[in-house]
Parts: sequence; structure tokens; C-alpha cells
Amino acid sequence: MTSWTSDITNLIGQETHFDGRVLRCFTDRPAHLNAMFADAVARAPDAEAVVSGGTRLTYKMLDRRIAGLAGGLQAAGVGRGDRVAILLSNRSEFLTTLLACLRLGAIAVPVNIREGTPELEYILDHCGAHLLVYGPELKDRLPARSALPALEHAVCVDTPEFDRLIDGPPLAAVDIEEETTAVILYTSGTTGRPKGAMLTHFNIIHSSIHFELCMGLGANERSLLSVPASHVTGLIATIFTMVRTAGCTVMMETFRADGFLALAAEENVTQTLMVPAMYNLFLLRCTVSDYDLRHWRIGGYGGAPMPQSTIAELTEKLPTLTLVNAYGATELTSPATIMPHGYGATRADSVGIAVPCGEIRIVDPTGADVPEGEHGELWIKGPMVVPGYWENPEKTASEFTDGYWKSGDVGSRDADGFIRLHDRRKDMVIRGGYNIYSAEIENTLTAHASVIECAVIGRPDPVLGEKIHVFVHTTDAAFDEDAAKAFVRAHLADYKVPDFVSLWDTPLPRNANGKVVKTELRKLV
Repeated sequence: MTSWTSDITNLIGQETHFDGRVLRCFTDRPAHLNAMFADAVARAPDAEAVVSGGTRLTYKMLDRRIAGLAGGLQAAGVGRGDRVAILLSNRSEFLTTLLACLRLGAIAVPVNIREGTPELEYILDHCGAHLLVYGPELKDRLPARSALPALEHAVCVDTPEFDRLIDGPPLAAVDIEEETTAVILYTSGTTGRPKGAMLTHFNIIHSSIHFELCMGLGANERSLLSVPASHVTGLIATIFTMVRTAGCTVMMETFRADGFLALAAEENVTQTLMVPAMYNLFLLRCTVSDYDLRHWRIGGYGGAPMPQSTIAELTEKLPTLTLVNAYGATELTSPATIMPHGYGATRADSVGIAVPCGEIRIVDPTGADVPEGEHGELWIKGPMVVPGYWENPEKTASEFTDGYWKSGDVGSRDADGFIRLHDRRKDMVIRGGYNIYSAEIENTLTAHASVIECAVIGRPDPVLGEKIHVFVHTTDAAFDEDAAKAFVRAHLADYKVPDFVSLWDTPLPRNANGKVVKTELRKLV
């Protein structure tokens, strides 16, 4: 079976964590994320830590900002274990606020800026956010303060109020137990209610080391953050991995194909992790040879399959770029598998092999392991697997068994250890790397008085991977495609708005048990 090199596996030992999980762990690791950041400051104080628009901060400068903001947050009543929500685009204040929370022992709750007001209200209320830091462009989308009894402060960046926070009395980093929750990331659920995955210091440190070792990262790395910082990929694969390596996070606020290549060239970017749609876009819209990309060594991707034609074109146009597929999830603190170097083209149908500390079982519906090469559900265990969901013991109990997270993804493993995915979680559409559960859109749209029933499917798309197609049963002649889209847009994030709407004046096809047969609907697109 293919494995990682012995110099990696020799760094691993067994430990017991999270009330009884016996896990493979890196024995030489920082005590917590504050220690990991302090190590980066000590190793590279004058190296750039973040580039964001016109802002350039070295590790020494960033350390001072974090200390001041941590002091300001503490003066505003934020203490250990308190939740601080971060509703910011990819800008330097995101990183500063994130690390300031950790410095004083608070829990950061990054939130996608594309969430709608009802979603924001649920997330902020459910996590009991004490303080919210948000961008000025999002002011009109914030929920009413009366709906958020725990929220004491809502502070907009680019204002004197935020300036006063960041100029607070410098605070030294607290010492914290590594199994303490550092970040809560809300992930969509099939019930329509997001679940708050609790990412601990222990989880994040292990995932950062996995990226560092499996991608072959070293000194002077520069990673271009073009996916949302609030997503597990951007947060872990770029921000925390760069902290681990004392590298630089180059922040791109809004992805544009030409802007991405220009920024990658200007900033001597060495590593990325994006969805395949982003690679497709710059191949379709740009002349790659116009940009000096000699420093770009690692092109990570995940969230959707990379078409073989895209891999071939990238290999031709960027011969020094090593493509690295990775498979993960929010509950996995990002990676569970990573493609070993040199296999990107020959193993294009695979998501790689289990990360060094990861354990993957492939099981049948009874929970028994299936034979090699057979299909089954992926159950995943390791120090990167979160302990559970915030204030949601029922979902924690149902989705975690004996330390394994039950992914719901169907896959197989060959004799060399390579994992292939054959199906995804039921009723999930992956649009440009965003996981969108059909039930969330269906539950929203059926609340409209004119909608009798509806069903959402993914429609293949060469750039985004999939687009959203909803079939609506309605007898209201006045209810049209625009009305359906407008209703969803008013309640959900913009990326969840259907791309296509088919209106039916008859019931949708159902099987003998009364369930909508989506396979029949897929035949129609």
C-alpha cells in the first residue's frame, strides 16, 4: 500500500484525546495556536505575514496589531470562551481579528459574507456571539439587534470604533489547552439548519502540519487566498498553514481570473488551494504565458473533480506546477486525503491517499468494512476530526461513531491506498466549490404560497462543476422563474439562488414510497 515517506511517519505516535479517542498524532507539535504563531514571529519577524490590497504586514507588525486588538476586545468584555463573529471579506482585518481572538482565549466564528439575513440571525444567535466584527458593505444585511440578545457589540471595520479596538492595551497570549475550541465554522445541513463544527487548536495544528508536510512546503512560502477566508479551505490550507510555515498569506478580496494571475505573478506566489472552477476560468479567459508564474510550485484543488482536459492543459502551460488533489470537509478541519507528488496526472480519478495521521474505513450500510475495491461510505478518524457540533448533541451523536466522522460520501480504496469518490452526500450540489444542500433551498421555496412542491438537482456545468436547477410544482400562473429566484434570494445566500427553474403544473415524479425521483428529473436537463 502506498504511504507517506518514513521521515513523516516516524514523527507520529498514538495518543488519547477527546474523552477516549485513540489517535495517530504528530508528537512534535506546538502546544496551541498561540504558540504556533509565536514560533513564526520568532523565526521570521521581518518576513511578510499578510498582503492585502495596499496593506503589507510583517510578522512583527502583525504581532503588535494582534496584541492591541486582543487588548481592545478584552476591554469590550470578551473573555475566554466567548464567541466573536467575523463577517469580513478577504482582507487583513479578518486575519488580525481571528488571531486576536485566539490570543485572549476567545472562540472565533468566521461567517461567509454571502449569507442572507435569516442565516446570519440563526448563526449569530446559535453561537451566542458576544461581539461581531463586520465589513461596511454588509451593514444593511445585519439582523436586528433585538433578535440577538447575547450580542453586546457590533463593530464595523474602517471606523473609529474599530481603530480604538485595535489600539487597545497590548495583551500577551494566554496559555490554552490544545483541545479547546478555537474556531466554530457553520456548515449547511440537510435539515436546512447549519451546524457549528468545533475546530480545536489540536485539530487546526494537525491539519496545518498535514498541508506543510504533504505539499512539501518550506521557508518563504506565499499562498494566494482566493477562496473565502471564512471557508475551511481558506482558513486552514492558506491562513493557518502559512502561520505554521512562517509564510505569507496574499489576500484576494474578489476572484477574477485575470486578477488572480496578475496577483500571483506580482507577489511571487508559491502555493494555492482552490476549486477546479477557478483553474478552468483562467485557462478559458487568459493567456497564461503572459504572466511570470515561475515561483508557483503547488496547485492544490478540491471540492469537485478536476476534468482530465484541465489537468492536461495546466500541465502543458505550467510545467513547473505540481497539481495536488485534496479531499476534506469542515468536520475534518479540511484534509483527509492528499495526492502524493507525482501522481496528479496518472491518478486523476483519485483524491489521493489518507493523510499521515488519518484513518479511513470504507463501510457497508451495517458499518462493516467492505473488501478492497468495493464501494462503501467513508468513515474518517484522526486528530483533524472535530469533537462535534456546537450546542448540538443530537447531530454529534448521529454523525460521529467511535471517533470516526461518517462522511456520507461513497468511495473505494485500491491496493495502493488511493481513494476514489463515487458519489456524494445525498442531495448536495457543489457549485464552484460551495456545498449546497438541496433540502435547504427546497424548504425555503416551499414556504412560498404559490409553491406546492419543489425539488433541487445539480446540473453539470463546465466551469462551476454544477449549477442549481429547481423543479417547481405550481398552479399559480403569475408565479414565474424570476419570482422563484427572488424568493430564494431574499432568504438565502446568493450562491444558493437557482440558476435554472422549471415550472410544472402537475406533481413531480414519485416512487412507490412517495419520494420524489430525482433520477427522472436529471434525465430532463
